[in-house]
Amino acid sequence: MPEKKKSSAPKTARQLKKARTSKMTRGSEHTGAAAASRAAAGAQPPSSKKQLASFEAAMKLFHARILKEARELFLQAAAGPERDVAHRAQLHAAMCDRRLQQGTLDLRSAEDYYTYGVALLNARNVAEARAHLEQALQLAPGADHIYYTLALAQALGGDLASAHDNLKRAIELEPRNRIMARQDADFAPLANQPPFDVLLYPEKKGW
Repeated sequence: MPEKKKSSAPKTARQLKKARTSKMTRGSEHTGAAAASRAAAGAQPPSSKKQLASFEAAMKLFHARILKEARELFLQAAAGPERDVAHRAQLHAAMCDRRLQQGTLDLRSAEDYYTYGVALLNARNVAEARAHLEQALQLAPGADHIYYTLALAQALGGDLASAHDNLKRAIELEPRNRIMARQDADFAPLANQPPFDVLLYPEKKGW
């Protein structure tokens, strides 16, 4: 008689357990890869909208003197795609660091107020910059560079009459400030408007 083929032996419990374990391992690897992908996506820089939202929220905290939380939001905004917002966020984060280290600002001399005012102006915190520059001018009423920067802050804040008077005084004290103002991008929108046009380009008077 022909010999019957032997049927496959049923899998043992150990073999079944090993097969299930292998499937679970592959599933875990897939799940882990997906989680890693999601984590990588979360680590990407914020969008322009989120960047601006972080910066605006940080500014509110900054003015409320809640500096630690403000600093964290500024750092988030500094990682965003908009360069201007990122630059301002970096400046404000640095100011938070200084204030957190010092507790309170220790501004004494005209140059202290001037330097801090310039930092605020670069961050486009115009109102606070103007206040510090005015304090600097009280301490050093003959400093042409303070007149010049105060005029710039006033121009950016829309106070054109005061800006003209202080820029005029800066030029009287140091004529080279006229050339500087001609080349200053922040004064460019006013260069061809009276009375700034005559102040910056007196040779064109009467044209």
